[in-house]
Amino acid sequence: MMGESESVKGYRAGFVSLVGRPNVGKSTLMNAMLGVRLSIATPKPQTTRNRILGVRTVEDRGQLVFLDTPGIHRIRRGRRLNRAMVDEAVRAIRETEVCAFVVEAKSLVQRPGQPLWGEDADIAEQIAAAGVTCILVVNKVDQLRGRAQLLPALAALGEDSRFIAIVPVSALKGDNVGHLEGVLLDQLPEAGPLFPEDTLTDRAERFFAAEMIREQVLLQTDREVPYSVAVEVELFSENPRDGALEIQALIHVERESQKGIVIGRGGQRLKAIGTAARARLEAFFGQHVRLELLVRVQADWADRPQDLSRFGYEEAP
Repeated sequence: MMGESESVKGYRAGFVSLVGRPNVGKSTLMNAMLGVRLSIATPKPQTTRNRILGVRTVEDRGQLVFLDTPGIHRIRRGRRLNRAMVDEAVRAIRETEVCAFVVEAKSLVQRPGQPLWGEDADIAEQIAAAGVTCILVVNKVDQLRGRAQLLPALAALGEDSRFIAIVPVSALKGDNVGHLEGVLLDQLPEAGPLFPEDTLTDRAERFFAAEMIREQVLLQTDREVPYSVAVEVELFSENPRDGALEIQALIHVERESQKGIVIGRGGQRLKAIGTAARARLEAFFGQHVRLELLVRVQADWADRPQDLSRFGYEEAP
């Protein structure tokens, strides 16, 4: 532990928001930075619904407190859940010292003369209006046919004074993630650690159990079902006899037809969701898990303020 006189000198600490459109790889990037699969990540947009805090302590150098946020998108439908998700991300921009604005490499090369367009341009304006130090993170460079494709876009972005630095990465493969860590640390203020050095997150274990179950619903269902699902953990306790973690959870859907899809013929899909979720939970918590899942219809929960609050999705005041 650092002494009082050493607590600030040369040590940097602060909050870094990870923001961007849905499905640009923010959660994968945070997991890569932490070295732990903390945030759930799937190929489906809007996987992340809540702001998730992850702490990365770099010995003798500093502490990065990441806020993984829901994707910022134009709300074309009036669902309260969508508004709550966007509000959560926008609040995170204003509450952090540094913003890591994540964009996709493929999007930039489509318009190299004007690399930020559409929703990316909207988000860049919101960050600039907040007056927050911003690092532009160009993710998924591994998906390009050749890195040279990116050079014209990077040259254009180099003239954009809104960004302190531009860092290309592949969060999935870990390419250049270590360099990004250093760039972000350099922009944080000199301060002592904000959390104990062994802290990973401020979220309760129940939250991650619910997220890992929801992750499997996202992966194993299609169409509108993933976006109509909320998971509520009703029991989370360790069995004193054998040390097994006992979890009972409700999977809430909005319609009877969705309930049938999640359960599947003869209960096969629900069984598959449970099997995969149990494996993920056991790997995360490091102990045997007994998991019981039930499916319940909670009509139009994504538009009901009381249900949004119950499931942990807060609307802006």
